[in-house]
Amino acid sequence: MKFAVLVFPGSNCDADLYHAIEDVCHENAEYVPYTATSLAGFDTVLVPGGFSYGDYLRSGAIAKLAPIMTAVKTFAAAGKPVIGICNGFQILTELGLLPGALLPNRQTHFICDTVALNVTNAGTMFTQHYMPNEQIRLPIAHGEGNYYCDAETLERLKVNHQIAFTYQNDVNGSLANIAGVTNEAGNVLGMMPHPERAVETLLGSDDGQRLFAALITSIRKGGQ
Repeated sequence: MKFAVLVFPGSNCDADLYHAIEDVCHENAEYVPYTATSLAGFDTVLVPGGFSYGDYLRSGAIAKLAPIMTAVKTFAAAGKPVIGICNGFQILTELGLLPGALLPNRQTHFICDTVALNVTNAGTMFTQHYMPNEQIRLPIAHGEGNYYCDAETLERLKVNHQIAFTYQNDVNGSLANIAGVTNEAGNVLGMMPHPERAVETLLGSDDGQRLFAALITSIRKGGQ
């Protein structure tokens, strides 16, 4: 099993994702630069957090134009799993792979904390190792994590069970306390909290490890 960890100018969570896959999950990970044009041979794409292109114009707005993103769209359209975390979530919304947008936090400043989440949908390939409505704790670190969509899109997210995670409290102004969503097909996940920073008890929580374990389980079942 092979994971692609994308790297953009300004990425700063790529090494955390690499560690989570290689050292904790004991699967193969490889850094893929933004200049690459192919994702052949990979089973999953991970779009890391950070400040791609310095967050100029708007978070993710420039990264969506990087050469590798054409391959990411093709990869997702083929039903293969893609996870965007923090800035990666912003990039995937800009790319149109996920609905909605990430606005500046209601507080208008950067937030770095560990927060309580609800697993709103435990039936996805990314969340199947959690219990329905389980309460978990993951770190957040963002200035533009305020999730927004129009009323019609919100209703569709609810009907299709696309809301994967919600904040237990209003931490940044996100509509309906949304912390993570999937696409309709269920193979693309975007989330603002950082599961890769919570894969070992030494880090204060290992609740994020089960997200990657669930994905690995799903991929293996699909390959049987």
